[in-house]
Amino acid sequence: MTVHIGVHPHNPSLYHLSRLGFLEQLLRPLGEDVEWHRIGGLDTAAALADGRIDFGGTGSTPPLSAQADGHDLVYAAVSAPRPGHGALLVRDDIQAADLKGQTVDLAIGSWQTHFVSKLLSSQGLDYGRDITARRAGPSSAEDLREGRVKAWVAQGAELFAARRAGKVRTLVEAGDVIADRSVFFTRRNVADTRPELVGALVEALQQADDWAAANLIEAADFAAAEQGGDAEDWHAALAVLPWRLEPVSDVFLAEQQEAADILADAGFLAKPIKVAQIRHAGLDRAVAAALGVKG
Repeated sequence: MTVHIGVHPHNPSLYHLSRLGFLEQLLRPLGEDVEWHRIGGLDTAAALADGRIDFGGTGSTPPLSAQADGHDLVYAAVSAPRPGHGALLVRDDIQAADLKGQTVDLAIGSWQTHFVSKLLSSQGLDYGRDITARRAGPSSAEDLREGRVKAWVAQGAELFAARRAGKVRTLVEAGDVIADRSVFFTRRNVADTRPELVGALVEALQQADDWAAANLIEAADFAAAEQGGDAEDWHAALAVLPWRLEPVSDVFLAEQQEAADILADAGFLAKPIKVAQIRHAGLDRAVAAALGVKG
């Protein structure tokens, strides 16, 4: 059989796993082959639901949107929190409350929506009513420096590149507002029938994380060559990541429920959801065993 894995390029664990061969080695004794599919984070849930892929990973928001849209997916594992991974950048001397009525560039639908929504909520503001959310793009850094937008959520290498270029400052670190985890998930029927397969996938992801943590220069050079940007910025971005996976926990589910409630109130989710409904006890056990975590 062939296991189809979605690779979101901005998910460093999946990105490096797809080129290192660790998963192929672990699945060979199970009689499984691997096929890798490059896929955007916002497309991951739909690709899982319709069977194009069997496993994927994104930030915190896409699985919430998927659950609200009725996709029958379950959580598999999460990264440790990622302080330093992202931040809200501004040019002017403003505070978070001053964002009311302003345009903010961000990757709409990604973890950045969770981050901005919670930040605004802490100021008594609403994501859906009080800002204009504009989809971030290649011009966002320049648009911020030139004052065409008031704020921009940057992450990874682009964050370090923007800081190095100057004329911007950090208003809020994402890690001071949300845990900002990578989140990995699969279809419920995969979890029901093949929990050991998902456990092997998570074990291989941790192997890829271990490799990256020990080989940051090579990982940064490879990412810069394939995805663009400066290797120095990639190295700085990869160096702040935790490179550690965890089973789904009550703490994580509470984080996601808080996000779901804020996003539903802001009208971003199709309906309110109960996050715990897509926890899978059997998969939790398989993943904990794969990661060597005692229950």
